[in-house]
Amino acid sequence: MHHKLLIASLALSGFASLAAASQSTAETPEERGAYLVEGPAGCGNCHSPIDDTGNPVLGQNLAGRFVIEMPEFTAYAPNITPAGAVGTWSDAELARAIREGLRPDGSLIGPPMPFSMYRGLSDTDLSAIVAYLRTLPPVENTVPLSEYKIPLPPAYGPPVDTVADIPRGVTPEYGAYLAGPVAHCLECHTPFGPTGPMLDTDLGRGGLIIEGPWGISIASNITSHADGLAEYSDGEIADMVTKAQRPDGSPMLPPMPYPYLARMTEDDLAALILYLRTIPPLPDVD
Repeated sequence: MHHKLLIASLALSGFASLAAASQSTAETPEERGAYLVEGPAGCGNCHSPIDDTGNPVLGQNLAGRFVIEMPEFTAYAPNITPAGAVGTWSDAELARAIREGLRPDGSLIGPPMPFSMYRGLSDTDLSAIVAYLRTLPPVENTVPLSEYKIPLPPAYGPPVDTVADIPRGVTPEYGAYLAGPVAHCLECHTPFGPTGPMLDTDLGRGGLIIEGPWGISIASNITSHADGLAEYSDGEIADMVTKAQRPDGSPMLPPMPYPYLARMTEDDLAALILYLRTIPPLPDVD
């Protein structure tokens, strides 16, 4: 089964200075936001420009870029520095766009933004992300609008009123929060159906095919099944998540954001792995 582990990363973007993000109660919203955006959330994995070799373009962190072309759509991640359109939005408007996918004019932001995950971001973390984005240096970079050949829904769900914090700690509950709303691991590692990832029936089963400059990646099974992670040690899982390296030493492919996940605290990485051990076992997709 190990040869099927093709999870991977656009090992690029967003290597700007990371604000010190301690897990103490004294951290500021900007510090927490810096840790999330430049760490496990990996926003720059889509929103930061890269050159022809796949390396980040220095000085253009989160200034937007072409992301992916698929039969259903061609996606461009917008410039989310203050020089982009978001610079004219209120904090509440930017927060709504991140969590619900709705721009101030009411239009919907399309895939691949993982709104099925982001709707679960806590109010505190969402505010921290917005606070950090406001501190970014403005970078002028014109990015085309995404084009969709499929109809988008009117919304991704009812308005989100409030989402409570999940207490931080080495617990499956906090690991689930990291794997879902924050790092959206389950978005790619769950098979897609007609309306998106089949989270209710095939959670973590893998099988999603992702094509890119690296070739073809197949999202691996991350359930507790023998086809998934059952045969790996915690250390082996940690190396795959943060170092793009299989136990046999072979490298793994993009688009998983390894450089960002490598910035997780030891406790957060431990919580993530603890949660992965609890995902109900499912065999690989046929």
